[in-house]
Amino acid sequence: MLSPPKRLVRHIQPVGPRVLVRVQKSADLHESGLFLPPGAKDGLAEALYAEVIEVARAQPDDEDDKEGLGQNVSGVPCGAFVLFPKTAGVKVPWDDDLRILLVKEVLATVEEVPMDETH
Repeated sequence: MLSPPKRLVRHIQPVGPRVLVRVQKSADLHESGLFLPPGAKDGLAEALYAEVIEVARAQPDDEDDKEGLGQNVSGVPCGAFVLFPKTAGVKVPWDDDLRILLVKEVLATVEEVPMDETH
């Protein structure tokens, strides 16, 4: 009897000054309230918004490294939200929402603060 094929999980580990980001989908409404087809709003944007989901790391041989993953050497914190030019990075072949970016392609980190906490 044949056994079912094993499912594979892919883990991407950026190397060098790179980060792996997941592009955040924007709402399908234009500022004027008009409905836009999927992807149309992203076509108008100059920059994309994404969450950093993995970073380049040093070898995990440091005893100060509690997680055992290796120290973040990218300079961009894992979990940060960033802006980058929509033409930047390399798309991951099996997931259109993932891109590998050079750190120098990151334009800014974005902190989301509740409206009532702003001055």
